[in-house]
Amino acid sequence: MNDVTKYGLAGRNIAHSFSPAYFKNKFQREGIKADYLLFDIETVDEIKSILKAHPTLKGFNVTIPYKKEIIPLLNRLSPEAKAVGAVNTVKITKAGLEGFNTDVAGFRASFKPLVEDRLPLKALVLGTGGASKAVAFVLEELSIPYQLVSRVKYKNTITYSDIGKSLLKDYHIIINTTPLGMYPDIDKAPDIPYHHLSKQHILYDLIYNPEETLFLKEGIRAGATTKNGLEMLHFQAEASWQIWQND
Repeated sequence: MNDVTKYGLAGRNIAHSFSPAYFKNKFQREGIKADYLLFDIETVDEIKSILKAHPTLKGFNVTIPYKKEIIPLLNRLSPEAKAVGAVNTVKITKAGLEGFNTDVAGFRASFKPLVEDRLPLKALVLGTGGASKAVAFVLEELSIPYQLVSRVKYKNTITYSDIGKSLLKDYHIIINTTPLGMYPDIDKAPDIPYHHLSKQHILYDLIYNPEETLFLKEGIRAGATTKNGLEMLHFQAEASWQIWQND
């Protein structure tokens, strides 16, 4: 098995990721001889040890909390990754590590059909991590005004305590880019006033495990349109695969 071509996912606390199963099914379905491994690491510097231990590794995905931290280890960034400031796909080449952002392609393909016939709308983006940067990139492409929301007050952000009835009347798209509600912590959700949601709202959660987070359940209860991140995962995975295959 040591000479088998390998791919993988680097992150922290990722035992419940769907990515290995997705790629395993893809490899079996398409007759591809390859492995997809989980690299659950405590620091981003462990990537160096992974590269030495797996000489047949051709590329890997990157998830929370390393989408920004991995950038100093890379030799080159794609224009999209540079614009977003976060990387979720790394290609291993003779010249070094190349960073890409397929979250942009995945979110765009999954999100655009959900909203395009309901625009113009404004969006609240919950979270300010690497995934939020990809979401903001797509919102700007679609000319959707957005407001970043964080637990701590930063420049150009508001906090969760700033979200009230009047704000939710003005912002009808709410996108959760935080890990709140991800398995196994399924009893958690972003701290917003769900009782002010209505059927005019659209709630999109980048989390896909569980299928219905508490965040989405509250949206469903209010009659809002909801969607989880599973389709986005599939789209971004296929975009990553295309990057790894292109010489």
